[in-house]
Amino acid sequence: MTDLYTLTPSQIVMYATEYCSDCWRARKYFETNNIPHLQVGLEGNSDAIEFVTQVNNGYRSVPTIVFPDGSILVEPNQEELNAKFSNS
Repeated sequence: MTDLYTLTPSQIVMYATEYCSDCWRARKYFETNNIPHLQVGLEGNSDAIEFVTQVNNGYRSVPTIVFPDGSILVEPNQEELNAKFSNS
């Protein structure tokens, strides 16, 4: 996929780290609800770190989830994920 580091990817992209419990919860949400997405790890990935930091005003906030419609969820809770996908 060539459009990883854009605000309008062709599919849902979740930028995450291995040690983040919010990332685990979001990943579980996607898997449980059969929502196709691409996960991009920040570990050892300077392009991903730079993109996430740019999108989040200098913070390395994860998960950062970018949607094809141009919307972004950062560190979403269960209610925010439910709201996003109930409107899709």
